[in-house]
Amino acid sequence: MLRKNNGFFLLELLLSLSALLMICLFLIPLLIDIRAQARTLEIEKKARQIMFEELQAKLNNNPVFLNYSVNHNSIEYKINWTENSQYKEVCVRVDDSSIHKQTQICSQLE
Repeated sequence: MLRKNNGFFLLELLLSLSALLMICLFLIPLLIDIRAQARTLEIEKKARQIMFEELQAKLNNNPVFLNYSVNHNSIEYKINWTENSQYKEVCVRVDDSSIHKQTQICSQLE
């Protein structure tokens, strides 16, 4: 042992820095993936909310079925109505971009 123990050895410093680097190499990609999943869930949640509000409006008082777009946090949600012989269906679609992938949520008006 050294008599003057005033600091770290170079080996100790290199080991601690390499351990910190390994932790960062594993955690940073996980954090990026978690953030992307949170963004996707946020977009899907807003699309479901828009779809629910649209269905509620049609059931309560507004019989006009129009296709239109809504912007929320610089994301464009497209509302499309389709009609079959038995039912009407509303779809909320978010197109693909660099931030998120394409999402489409549909439901029937009963």
